[in-house]
Amino acid sequence: MQSSSELFPVALISAELRGDLSEDVYLLKPNNSPDSSVELALTRLGLAGSEGARGVPVVLLHGSFSNRRFWYSPKGIGLGAHLARSGFDVWIAEMRGHGLSPRNDSYRDNNVAQYVRYDLPAIADFIFEQTGQAAHWIGHSLGGVILAAALGGGYLGQAHARSAALFGSQISRIYWPLKVPPVEWGGRLLLRAFPYLSGRRLKRGPEDEPIGLALETLRWLRLFGRFGDAERDWWAGLAQVRIPVLGVAAAADHQDPAWACRKLLEQCSAAPTQFLLLGKDTGFTSDFGHVEMLVSKDAQREVWPLAEYWLRHLQLPAEFAGQASAAGA
Repeated sequence: MQSSSELFPVALISAELRGDLSEDVYLLKPNNSPDSSVELALTRLGLAGSEGARGVPVVLLHGSFSNRRFWYSPKGIGLGAHLARSGFDVWIAEMRGHGLSPRNDSYRDNNVAQYVRYDLPAIADFIFEQTGQAAHWIGHSLGGVILAAALGGGYLGQAHARSAALFGSQISRIYWPLKVPPVEWGGRLLLRAFPYLSGRRLKRGPEDEPIGLALETLRWLRLFGRFGDAERDWWAGLAQVRIPVLGVAAAADHQDPAWACRKLLEQCSAAPTQFLLLGKDTGFTSDFGHVEMLVSKDAQREVWPLAEYWLRHLQLPAEFAGQASAAGA
């Protein structure tokens, strides 16, 4: 693989104009994990004709059963496209086996611990090499959980992250049956029979998820489970995070409820934090759902401008000050 990086092999596999946007797709081969077949796709968006004057980098991390199209549709619509048109240097990462990232040899064993220990540091290093700047990071759902784990585990530090925004992300929702050891054991045994969970079959999204991710989630949720791996307690590590963190929840999100999203944010006790609830009671035109909080016409009108404002000022507009400050109450 011909490399466009001094760090590890990187190939520019596509360079296109998409209307008013430029789209460059890189394929990274970090060679930093036990599975040397891992390759990671990274899409860079910017205003066409302004590639020499790009703004501050922003990294977008998709959720489970998803890919880059959550942030950037084929028609050039999405938060990623909005931020690129607003002058930001947008980078959209796709996790192992998602979107343009090919499935690695050990695909079925992929999990968050591997993403945060190997993949996010490689992505952060490459973006810093290309831009010379620390990036803002935004994650939705599992993407936000991955981002929180990387921050709590110390794999993503201030040198490569200037802020973090967690949309619909939590790890505190309790599933009581999984606290019963025989039930958790049975679930683990059942899951091991499958190589992956089908997003289309489960009607959760266009991508599959490796079974290793589901098994890891069971470990977090079981009796005496913790948000971390064998080496590090990511939950405890979040208390040491110092960069500004924004937590966003949706009033009609039953998958990742607002109280749990707030609890993840509050664990970042040493960081400047703000919380935003997207619902009618807090001044929005509708009670947003888990996906609609970022992918809907209402989100385009009401949420995307707030995300842009946060990135520029690292705080929310004054009219949301009361709600935002409640995160630290």
